[in-house]
Amino acid sequence: MKIAILGYASQSKAAYEYWNKPEHQITICDINESIEAPEGVTTKLGNDYLADLDAYDLIVRGAPSIHPRDITAANPDHPHVLDKVTSVTNEFLQVCPTQNIIGVTGTKGKGTTSTLITRLLEASGKTVHLGGNIGIPPLDMLKNDIQPDDWVVLELANFQLIDLKLSPHTAVCLMISPEHLDWHEDMEEYIAAKQQLFAHQTVHDLAIYNRNNAHSKEVASASPAPKITYEVPGPGAEPRLTTGAYLKGETIYVDETAVCTTDDVSLLGRHNLENVCAALATTWELIGKDAALVKQVIHAFKGLEHRLELVRTIKDVKYYNDSFASAPDAAMAAMDAIPGPKVMISGGFDRQLELDGLVQIFAHHQAELRKVLLIGESADRLAKALDMASFTNYEVLKEVNMPQIVATAQKATKAGDSVVFSPGFASFDMFKNFEDRGQQYQQAVKAL
Repeated sequence: MKIAILGYASQSKAAYEYWNKPEHQITICDINESIEAPEGVTTKLGNDYLADLDAYDLIVRGAPSIHPRDITAANPDHPHVLDKVTSVTNEFLQVCPTQNIIGVTGTKGKGTTSTLITRLLEASGKTVHLGGNIGIPPLDMLKNDIQPDDWVVLELANFQLIDLKLSPHTAVCLMISPEHLDWHEDMEEYIAAKQQLFAHQTVHDLAIYNRNNAHSKEVASASPAPKITYEVPGPGAEPRLTTGAYLKGETIYVDETAVCTTDDVSLLGRHNLENVCAALATTWELIGKDAALVKQVIHAFKGLEHRLELVRTIKDVKYYNDSFASAPDAAMAAMDAIPGPKVMISGGFDRQLELDGLVQIFAHHQAELRKVLLIGESADRLAKALDMASFTNYEVLKEVNMPQIVATAQKATKAGDSVVFSPGFASFDMFKNFEDRGQQYQQAVKAL
């Protein structure tokens, strides 16, 4: 079989290893002419890497960033070319040795929730494999000797979901807000991509969603499966329903059972209480409704790297790394999560997302903000939005590196303050990715 693998990064490399068999003729197609492809493999590199794909029997969308419309646009004489396209996620769902698969999507919280689900299941004695958009590419997970009774947890972004043709037994949708609208045509396409996680379920499967988020409900509505919902109401508000997993006062319940309190949760921020409730809604029956196990797991889990991560305390000033925050909503959550006086560092690659909410929360917290430092491509647009809101306590940092940014933040602090690096924008204007951005921040803080 003639196979074209589109893109050559981590998931594509896993795809090449998976399909690299004597009976297949593989061509690696990538826009980057300087990739280091395996020795002897046929390559098609450069601007025309997506052209003439109808010549292949199977087309693997190995790089999730390649939009299906890019494939059709490059093959105008072959309108049905997408019929030949699969993805590493589709192939994994088709061949995975276990049907005990939990897929988690949403705009924010996927990695944290997926990890919590994994920790809860592992603590109950199950063998669990965690991967997808977090950590291990799906096809590489097959090397781990997955057994029929094992469990698989997949974190799945819109890029992996847009052309999904199969759905996992359990599908979970967290909060949904506008993001990646530079990749999608509009919000409708973004939601439609997320819906694919649910759309191919049956009545024998399970769908879980955030009932306080209209978009989350819309995504899960694509499934015919029974639904379980969760919610965390606003501060001081009562939950709309007392079913599923929910926060009431300072207690987290599942249906009528009080499972734990907010004091048991080590993760910072009210948004992380939503992630805890999502994980509980997903696992409560599977872990035997064991509240003691839940308390143990959520107290021990301090969070993932680059997500509201306390890097260091220097002279009674705490430095937090929230580089994963690549959209305004995430920076807004960080503002609420870190109490007390603070210096905020925000900005980055500008995907032209709505700024009203971020500006409003800066204004709301104005009394506790020592300074807002604006960096990156988005700095000027955000500065104009802050001016219109009569918020003047900011500084635009131009042509600076991370040590200079951190040094400027340090000068603005007093004992008892926090420095919160929560960009609220993507990283690609100044950094390779959010990991590189977070690592540079960590290094700069540790060098103080």
